[in-house]
Amino acid sequence: MVEWTAFCEKPGYSDTSGEPYACINLGLIICLNALLLVMVIFTNSSSSKNVHIPARIQGFSSLQITSAIFNSCVGMVYLFLGIWILEEKLKETQTALPLSLWFQALFQGFTCLLVGLTVSIRVKHLSKAPMQLLSVLAFLSSGFVCLLSLYAAFLSKQITLKIALDVLAFPGAILLLLCSCRDYKCEGSDESGIQNDLYTPLKDESNGVSEGDPVTPFAKARSLSRFSFWWLNSLMKRGREKTLEDDDIPKLSEADTAESCYLSFLEQLDKQKQTDPFFQPSILKTIILCHLKEICLSGFFALLKIIATSAGPLLLNAFILVAEGKESFKYEGYVLAISLFLAKCTESLSQRQWYFRTRLIGMKVKSLLTAATYKKQMRLTNAARLMHSNGEIMNYVTVDTYRIGEFPFWFHQIWTTSLQLCISLVILSQAVGLATIAALVVIILTVICNAPLAKLQHKFQTKLMVAQDDRLKASSEALVNMKVLKLYAWETHFKGVIEKLRNVEYKCLSSVQLRRAYHLILFWTSPVLVSAVTFVTCYFLNVPLHANNVFTFLATLRLVQDPISSIPDVFAAVIQSKVSFARILNFLEEPELQSQSVRIKCNLESVNHNVIINTADFSWEENLAKPSLRNIDLQVGCGEKVAVCGEVGSGKSTLLAAILGDVPKVQGSIQVYGKIAYVSQTAWIQTGTVRDNILFGSVMDGQRYHDTLERCSLLKDLDLLPYGDLTEIGERGVNLSGGQKQRIQLARALYQNADLYLLDDPFSAVDAHTAKSLFNEYVMEALSGKTVILVTHQVDFLPAFNSVLLMSGGEILRAAPYHQLLSLSQEFQDLVNAHKKTAGSKRLEDITSSLVQNHGTFSATEIQKSYAKNQFKPSKSDQLIKQEEREEGDMGLKPYKQYLNQNKGFLYFSASMLCHLIFVIGQIAQSSWMAANVDNPHVSSLMLIMVYLLIGFASTIFLVFRSLYVVVLGIQSSKSLFSQLQNSLFSAPMSFYDSTPLGRILSRVSLDLSIVDIDIPFSLSFAFGTSMVAAANLGVVAVITWQVLFVSAPTIFLALRLQRYYLSSAKELMRINGTTKSLVANHLAESMAGVVTIRAFEEEERFFRKNLHLIDINASPFFHNFAANEWLIQRLEILCAIVLASAALCIALLPPQTYSPGFIGMAISYGISLNGSLVASIQNQCTLANYVISVERLNQYMHIPSEAPLVIEQNCPPANWPALGKVELHDLQIRYRPNAPLVLCGITCTFVGGDKIGIVGRTGSGKTTLVGALFRLVEPAGGKIIVDGIDICTIGLHDLRSRFGIIPQDPTLFNGTVRYNLDPLSQHSDKEIWEVLGKCQLQEAVQEKKDGLDSLVVDDGSNWSMGQKQLFCLGRALLRRSRILVLDEATASIDNATDMILQKTIRTEFKDCTVITVAHRIPTVMDCTMVLGISDGKLVEYDGPMKLMKTEGSLFGKLVKEYWSHCQSAESH
Repeated sequence: MVEWTAFCEKPGYSDTSGEPYACINLGLIICLNALLLVMVIFTNSSSSKNVHIPARIQGFSSLQITSAIFNSCVGMVYLFLGIWILEEKLKETQTALPLSLWFQALFQGFTCLLVGLTVSIRVKHLSKAPMQLLSVLAFLSSGFVCLLSLYAAFLSKQITLKIALDVLAFPGAILLLLCSCRDYKCEGSDESGIQNDLYTPLKDESNGVSEGDPVTPFAKARSLSRFSFWWLNSLMKRGREKTLEDDDIPKLSEADTAESCYLSFLEQLDKQKQTDPFFQPSILKTIILCHLKEICLSGFFALLKIIATSAGPLLLNAFILVAEGKESFKYEGYVLAISLFLAKCTESLSQRQWYFRTRLIGMKVKSLLTAATYKKQMRLTNAARLMHSNGEIMNYVTVDTYRIGEFPFWFHQIWTTSLQLCISLVILSQAVGLATIAALVVIILTVICNAPLAKLQHKFQTKLMVAQDDRLKASSEALVNMKVLKLYAWETHFKGVIEKLRNVEYKCLSSVQLRRAYHLILFWTSPVLVSAVTFVTCYFLNVPLHANNVFTFLATLRLVQDPISSIPDVFAAVIQSKVSFARILNFLEEPELQSQSVRIKCNLESVNHNVIINTADFSWEENLAKPSLRNIDLQVGCGEKVAVCGEVGSGKSTLLAAILGDVPKVQGSIQVYGKIAYVSQTAWIQTGTVRDNILFGSVMDGQRYHDTLERCSLLKDLDLLPYGDLTEIGERGVNLSGGQKQRIQLARALYQNADLYLLDDPFSAVDAHTAKSLFNEYVMEALSGKTVILVTHQVDFLPAFNSVLLMSGGEILRAAPYHQLLSLSQEFQDLVNAHKKTAGSKRLEDITSSLVQNHGTFSATEIQKSYAKNQFKPSKSDQLIKQEEREEGDMGLKPYKQYLNQNKGFLYFSASMLCHLIFVIGQIAQSSWMAANVDNPHVSSLMLIMVYLLIGFASTIFLVFRSLYVVVLGIQSSKSLFSQLQNSLFSAPMSFYDSTPLGRILSRVSLDLSIVDIDIPFSLSFAFGTSMVAAANLGVVAVITWQVLFVSAPTIFLALRLQRYYLSSAKELMRINGTTKSLVANHLAESMAGVVTIRAFEEEERFFRKNLHLIDINASPFFHNFAANEWLIQRLEILCAIVLASAALCIALLPPQTYSPGFIGMAISYGISLNGSLVASIQNQCTLANYVISVERLNQYMHIPSEAPLVIEQNCPPANWPALGKVELHDLQIRYRPNAPLVLCGITCTFVGGDKIGIVGRTGSGKTTLVGALFRLVEPAGGKIIVDGIDICTIGLHDLRSRFGIIPQDPTLFNGTVRYNLDPLSQHSDKEIWEVLGKCQLQEAVQEKKDGLDSLVVDDGSNWSMGQKQLFCLGRALLRRSRILVLDEATASIDNATDMILQKTIRTEFKDCTVITVAHRIPTVMDCTMVLGISDGKLVEYDGPMKLMKTEGSLFGKLVKEYWSHCQSAESH
């Protein structure tokens, strides 16, 4: 029987037939397991290369997760049982033979683990037949073993752990069988086509991943590749070989796209609503349910990591006993060394999967919340929009979603820290007995002390976010309206306002960062306090202190130090995400527009009307006693043309908004039938090409497109643009004239081929000729069979309409054809007469009557032919909007120096790091003292403990100073960086704003600045601090076991090489993440500006799809960046494990008395924590490297080439300048960019002081550019402008602009009050302001508001009409009383009656001033002293208006004739 007993011992679960029978059972079980292993290898090798995984089943099902966790747990227990049996056998018999149960348990455990994970997780990636065969074999094998075990239990009348495991393995095998059958069934049914609309992509290109785009290798990676991050190697290699570009980044897998996340969220929301229709489902609960499987799986890896980590101190205890000669069995040292290595590898693999999967969850949550926020802002009611400004919504998307996305990473640390503490306390109780209670008390007290701090942190974090919102709102408003601020010379004031708001933000930031510092002090000192209290307790309880229990205690404490010290970060993340989530939740729960109840989808052949409104009231503000529109009765038949006219603020634009469904209905009914096209009063132009703006998502039809351009008089304009219709238009159409923008809007509407056209005063921004041409060819011809509702102030067009609506005070006074209305309504007669009496019209009639008789009327075609034939062709130059700039390659220490060079940053940083270095040295000194003297009979226990405590408490003092220095560093650096950024942005020329999308600037002043404020200071401290700790740990191990240097030296070299290899890709990924973030912000800012137009054209879905695509473009570099982080750390952790195992082997190989037990304990305890400290070091360094990209991005906009100085001290103009108002232009040449063609080509003329100058010309001729040159918005390329003898280029910009008055082309109001909008610098009394309001026809409108001058003006003045906005601008000019006043098409959006009064006011109030008027309405320049005619940037004539009208071929004469032809057509009707 000797040969049998070499392998078997007495049977544990057979009858008494002898050992061979037991060995047969054992052999059968091992053979079955070997067969399963072979099948696993075969299944993986024979898997289909191109297994199609449908998008909806790419995630793990509940069954898969349950199966994986159950079988993994059974397998792990098998393994631990085998190791335990082996260890016990070695202790008892000093030999591993016979193999018996320990070998069988280990083999079964390994097989169970491998088969369980393969079938559960890889089932969808492997071939069907081999996988099902494997699961059937596993089922049969497990069933056989289960029966044998039950039979053995029956015979022996007892149940062992081994028998219990054999029985438990059988349900696991059943789960595997179900997994393989069910998941393949699901896949088959999916492929055969589950017609579920929810899973159908919004459109083919919706997620931006087309057939040809490379998808991330992660999507198809196998288990081993995913666990080792091997799938990332190709990208890392590419990043090493070349600088990564946007196109090098693979697309996200379909399951991780924003669309999939959002649809999953909606599906889960619907499920909850179906479960309880009367209960509003919780958004937080819905998000958790969407990602429950991933959360559970990452939680499993977190649990595995904690178990593996806790093995370290136990192995250390055994090691010290071996070193003391208390070896349990031969070669125990080697077994322990290998066990340490395996424990550390398991810890690394599990922690990397934990972190990676939680980061992935965070990314998906961020994507779905960004998508949900974007979708919500498209449907927000006006009342809700008043509560959430555009700046705040931008903050929700850029900052709040980022903070929430960071939370899942910290989520498991909430419970893993508690679990690790509990396990540690169990280990501590083994080491120091009852003294553990003292340690527990200190830990509990530490957590209790943290509670009030956490509450304060939450309070200040909320305040900080509110302050950030306020500052961002003001910044956004200033940046959007920078041109207006420069024209009024208000940039210094607005900059001051933002700085005041920033100072409030600093106070909140200081409070938040100080509380965070207190957290850190509390938790970093807690291990010192715990060890101090525990050792003192040991002294009083007479618990003996030896190397094995002291260093087991310290090693355990060092292991929990990292999770305990991370508690402040966990609290900060929880608090930040809670505050952010509450803000987003509040936004998502706001009421939405119900426009679907207004716009009815049906066949138009079955209805006779496009618009039917019955006795309806509409109100912008809900529950308002006085509705915005009252008693509206309107029926517009199919094909009818309806004009809407009335005084400023009468409700004309609101009527169109009501038809669009944008104004909530208070009472009555409204139905709108057919497809709508809408042209807004303020032109909304997207960043992109002219063609993109006209097509607006429609398919290109060459003939229709050309006809549209012709009808909208755009062909000539396109000839002048460098790339024709493929020319990039800047944000908000900055490189187009007002008329060009409006005509592109008209072209966009016409190309849609809609049924109902809503045109909101579209001809106000174009000259008379273009207006007539557009009206005849666009409204009367192109839209001949369409229904048109046109809001207009131009009486000339009214006779051509079927019906004219006269509005006043939010009501329709009359609705009738033109002549009928003229006879019935006195108000309408007044309106028409006002047009006839407009200044200069009588003189105009006298002069033109003879000219018209001689030359006849001009047709639109003839006028078109009169255009100058010889147009200059601009040379091809770069497009206006450039690719966003980003740094490339390794910037080395440059961004760190940029950060630390601010406000004594280096001094604060050096002081904090010196304090931390002293703290680390103190910790080493503590451990060294304990190691050297713990077993020293000459040192008493009291002495040992007292010195230990003294060193510990001394080092913690430096920790306090370190934390405070970090806070000061952060605040000072933030102040300096913000100040430089602010100065740079406010002194930047207009050319910068014309070529830079707003989103790029906003992403820097929001998220990047937030990262610099909150994250970088502590991240910088952590990166250097943890690096010191890691170096100290490695140093201690190397000094005590110097032999390990042979391994650690090449390991360190390899680690540094790996880090450099990683950073070459990671830095570019983070930079690309930064630039793609701006794309999301740009798109959001643009969508918010044009939300009415987007809704009108029912293009919300297309814009939402684009938003999803941009979110994915941004998420992809972020995903690959955090994956690369885990890729690096995993490899470094394996290297650390090798160093630790080498140190352990050195100790095991050398004779027992080579090292004292104390120093062995110290070396191994530092070696065990080396893994964690190095990971923390590298992780913090990588996090810092990512964060510091924000400093790079801020720095890009901190050195923008500046405008001229605001004030030149040695060349200030006299206080009364300009006294006369004489303006001389000498060969003035203007170009917008270097190498661009001249826009003004050598204009020379003189405006005599006190004269009234009219500037006329076709749309796009350069009139507004000349105004910009007067204010030096663009510097002359040649020539001079001299005002009252002073060259304006020689004085400061503020001195120049503050002395001129202007009413700009685009009227702008700011968020605030009426008083603030008229007099933001508070230079005038209320009496003066009321007088001015009376003069500019606004007094009555302001008095109607209950708060008078303190009445609210919301974002962009959206609660005031366009005409009222222009009247506000006139009020500003009246208050300023400048000797030179510029009117840039200032009365384009107001009715003739108001215009007449205003012209009279301007003539009276500015009778001694030089008034320069740019106008499309010819009567407004008829009373001018001189008229300057511009064509294609050249001065073609400059003379008195009467003389020019009599001159043959005069441009002004032609414009007059065109205008007069309008009047004649009106008269004839």
